[in-house]
Amino acid sequence: MKLRLPNTFVLLFALLAVIALATWVVPGGQYDTLMLNGKKVVNPDSFRWVESRPQGLVALMMSPIKGFVEAGLIIGFVLIVGGTFAVLQQSEAIDALIKSVARAHSRSAFVRVALIPIFVTLFSIGGATFGMAEEAIPFVLIFIPLALALRYDSVVGAAIPFVGSQIGFATAFLNPFNVGVAQGIAQVPMFSGLGYRFLCWAVFTTLTIAFLMWYAARIKRDPRLSPTFELDEEKRRNLDLAAFEQFSGMTRTHKAVLALFVGTLGAMIVGVVKFGWYIEEIAALFLSMAILVGVVARLGQERWVAAFVGGAKDLVGTALVIALAKATVILMRDGHIIDTLLHALVPYVESASPVFAAQKMFVIQSVINFFIHSGTGQAALTMPIMAPLADLVGVTRQTAILAFQFGELSTPIIPTSGITVGVLALAGIPFGRWVRWMLPLQVVYFLVALALLVPPALTQWQ
Repeated sequence: MKLRLPNTFVLLFALLAVIALATWVVPGGQYDTLMLNGKKVVNPDSFRWVESRPQGLVALMMSPIKGFVEAGLIIGFVLIVGGTFAVLQQSEAIDALIKSVARAHSRSAFVRVALIPIFVTLFSIGGATFGMAEEAIPFVLIFIPLALALRYDSVVGAAIPFVGSQIGFATAFLNPFNVGVAQGIAQVPMFSGLGYRFLCWAVFTTLTIAFLMWYAARIKRDPRLSPTFELDEEKRRNLDLAAFEQFSGMTRTHKAVLALFVGTLGAMIVGVVKFGWYIEEIAALFLSMAILVGVVARLGQERWVAAFVGGAKDLVGTALVIALAKATVILMRDGHIIDTLLHALVPYVESASPVFAAQKMFVIQSVINFFIHSGTGQAALTMPIMAPLADLVGVTRQTAILAFQFGELSTPIIPTSGITVGVLALAGIPFGRWVRWMLPLQVVYFLVALALLVPPALTQWQ
């Protein structure tokens, strides 16, 4: 019998029910807070027992709508950003950029060498800036024929968009869906810590590129070393390169749209760093970009509205996950057990060194990622616990957020991830073969993540 984990929504609602039951047996507890550098933090020496407030069936059923209300700002932000990037995709500028570089491969020795680094970097930037994740799935249909035509294999074709975007997502420096949400919940300035996060992103992206280039060169020398050799032989017989051969190049409209996108990211960086922009300002910026892209690409009002609404609709599930995750916090808070759980977790995370405390947080987040692999949902679920826990164990909240991000490094081999399963199904790669190929790289990711948590923990990175 095949083991199947519950759907994310079922899992979260079951967690809500467990929390409601826990309020009947877990004693109430409370920490006092104090202001430190203008930020409200937990006083680690102030824990005391208080009267518990058991949450019944009515409270359980009301908690999701309360979660929706309390997380309304973040949910609205996610929906607007989702609509914006659907409009960007509707302009076909990103697709044109990829086909343009692919066509240049046959004309330039430099492009032949740089093709993997260029594309992995582009997808990684997508994950690191606008949270590219599910959006990478359709690109598998472009990159597998390209990889096979270049005498690579399906693994390379799937890994370029999929692993590239996932590593960018997990080590993001401007991703509103994980960094932005986590920092908002942890009361940390939006997109602060940009420099060190960018360094982490560069390290992991470079490692991914190096591994893929080594593997691609190995497969080009001996295709039989590929875990998908027999499957790829069949694909090569049915290979259709018409999509690349018929591409006539990027238009002025495509270039203008890409310039708008780059300009928007630049404006967001300046606004956040210099003017302290938060969710409202960044959402307004993305909405402005969507309108300008619609005008420049001449989408027309019907196509623009359909694209924007469709993009927002695609993230309704994410919005509901955020609401349910927030509901867990509401039940624990109303039942007076959230501080009790914090108090109980301290011995497991606490260490003589903040380095080990940060690394334990990373391991915990990696385990949680197996069950809740929505970056936004995981941030909404765990950061209300991890942020004050960081105060208690001598780790900065900024470091706790980085540990949360690194927990998502395991997504490419998680069978509970819809993105992972979707990519492999589309690519025709058996899950077991993919995991065997990916496992050495995952071990490297894990060890490097542990190492990169050392400097921020030692320097009390803010």
